[in-house]
Amino acid sequence: MTRHNTPADRPGNPAKPSRDPKQAHAWLHTARFLTTAPQLEHLPELDVPEIAFVGRSNAGKSTSINTLTQQKRLAFASKTPGRTQSINLFALGKQGVTDAVLADLPGYGYAAVPQEAKLRWQRVMANYLVTRPNLKAVVLLCDPRLGLTELDEALLEIIRPRVEEGLQFLVLLTKSDKLNHAESQKALSIARLQCGGGQAMLFSALKKKGLDDVACLLWDWAHPPLPADAEEPSLPAPDA
Repeated sequence: MTRHNTPADRPGNPAKPSRDPKQAHAWLHTARFLTTAPQLEHLPELDVPEIAFVGRSNAGKSTSINTLTQQKRLAFASKTPGRTQSINLFALGKQGVTDAVLADLPGYGYAAVPQEAKLRWQRVMANYLVTRPNLKAVVLLCDPRLGLTELDEALLEIIRPRVEEGLQFLVLLTKSDKLNHAESQKALSIARLQCGGGQAMLFSALKKKGLDDVACLLWDWAHPPLPADAEEPSLPAPDA
């Protein structure tokens, strides 16, 4: 799928929704469980855009996905962070027709997980991010009180070549309601400097902050505009 730059694609810029937020929210609300895969070879081959959600354990990934899709238990947060070790796919599209997929990747960095399991999942995630052919965008969820950690920066290095080739990328600063205005703006400025070719946004599932912007951005990623020289479908001529 060809990528066409818009003002919202420019590094660090907030999204400029090209669609009505209501339409984007209605589309996200169609999210439904597709499959779970403990290994990459168990993932189905798909030809629709795939948007991956990644982040450290306790970054609010499951809560953010559930808030964006307006569903309470679509993405499950384990009672023991770091225990969920499968890639979960959720289909999107009205009337049962899948036009995009959300991929919920396991949280990483939780101290209580055995080192062997950590290393295995680092390899699985790295392979997924590098080789998944229909991956069109990555959303990295980050607690702005902690900022990007070494593991987050390592993930950025892994996807950098694909970002340079057109992979869309967003640092989503979750739990922004925990910061005052000055603190949140400082965290946003730092994230914009660190996101290297991507975008950064503030988000709060509790306060519904940034919900419209993120929903519209996901819609735009999954429905890129036609080339400027593409012909619009012709309408039938009116009766004489």
